[in-house]
Amino acid sequence: MARIAGVTIPDNKKIDVALTYIYGIGGTRARQIIQSLHIDTTKHTKDISNEELIRIREVIEKDYKVEGDLRREIAANIKRLKDTGTYRGTRHIKGLPINGQRTRTNSRTRRGNVRHTTISGKRTVDKK
Repeated sequence: MARIAGVTIPDNKKIDVALTYIYGIGGTRARQIIQSLHIDTTKHTKDISNEELIRIREVIEKDYKVEGDLRREIAANIKRLKDTGTYRGTRHIKGLPINGQRTRTNSRTRRGNVRHTTISGKRTVDKK
């Protein structure tokens, strides 16, 4: 099993798909890396030679911010927004959508699966 940027990438997948297991590398960027190194995209990870693997590792470490560094940068950006008191920062604090989405009906994943029924405001009737 190959390790790149501290992540064990799967052996049984094609190399461009396997690179997407690294946080910060998506499908497009994985294909760009593979094409820039002139590696066949149909190869599986287990078929990649050690030299090709070392070249991939060097390109990723040199040119891209991935895994821990990227996570720290994103967390620092969010913390800066919260500390300065911007609108986006307050939305992060409240756990609501950030980019102007509506919240009356959607945004279940941000608010939690909160379902209010219309019956909650009605008075209960006593049984005889």
